[in-house]
Amino acid sequence: MTLTTGDVLPGATFLAMGDEGPQPVSLGDKMKGRKIVIFAVPGAFTGVCTTAHVPSFIRTKDQFAEKGVDEIVCISVNDPFVMKSWGEETGANEAGLTMLADPEAAFTQAIEMDFTAPPAGLINRSKRYAMLVEDGVVKLLHVEDSPGTCEASAGEGLLAAI
Repeated sequence: MTLTTGDVLPGATFLAMGDEGPQPVSLGDKMKGRKIVIFAVPGAFTGVCTTAHVPSFIRTKDQFAEKGVDEIVCISVNDPFVMKSWGEETGANEAGLTMLADPEAAFTQAIEMDFTAPPAGLINRSKRYAMLVEDGVVKLLHVEDSPGTCEASAGEGLLAAI
């Protein structure tokens, strides 16, 4: 399915680091009866993802909360160990962002947001996007034309559209 506004997101299970190690996280549970923001990045610890995308949602987290957003979720095609470390290094964990791993790109491929860029070493990764989801329905979707761009999908870009 090519994701678009008005679509219902498919069920998915991500991984996050818990006290006992990697733990499954149901996207359906996160969405049910809630308003969430989901943003995805091509890779943890990569340039624009680290210096622009994650910081934009840390800066705007309180403004999203004022608009009724219950949670901000960052998804990357990485493992949960990397996502935990990246969340610690960027301050995303401390800020309250939820860092989820899509290790096999199952969700990313299901919504047709995957891309491959061998020269950069990015294989089966996620396009850069951000969306507002209410009870599983995509209300806003901002997809960047290039993985190196973070404007429409930045926290400020999505916030301005709400």
